[in-house]
Amino acid sequence: MKKILFVCSQNRLRSPTAEQIFASRPDMEVESAGTNHDADNPLTAELVEWADVIFVMEKTHRNKLQKRFRPALKQARIICLDIPDDYAFMQPELVRLLEVKLARYFPDVPTSR
Repeated sequence: MKKILFVCSQNRLRSPTAEQIFASRPDMEVESAGTNHDADNPLTAELVEWADVIFVMEKTHRNKLQKRFRPALKQARIICLDIPDDYAFMQPELVRLLEVKLARYFPDVPTSR
C-alpha cells in the first residue's frame, strides 16, 4: 500500500482537498500537512518519514521540505503539482485540477469531469 502525503502552506485548502479526494482509495493511505508553523496540521519529520510519495502544491513547499526535513526524506519521492493558492476547500475547479494532475501518477483515478 502506497503512503501518500499532500503538502501545501496552511493545510486548509489544497492539501486537505487532495487528501479527501483520495482518502477512500483502498490501495493507498493518505495524509496532508502544511509547511507553515501555524498550519492546521504542521508538517513533521514523522510524516515525511512515513510517506512513500510527497506531493507538494508549489516549488516553495518542496524547498522548505528539503531544507527542514532532509534527514527524514530517505526514499520519499517529491513531486511538485504547481497548483497555486487560488482555490477554496473542495472547490470543483481544484478537485478537477488535482484529478487531472494526479492521473499521470495514478492512471486509474476517476475524474469528476
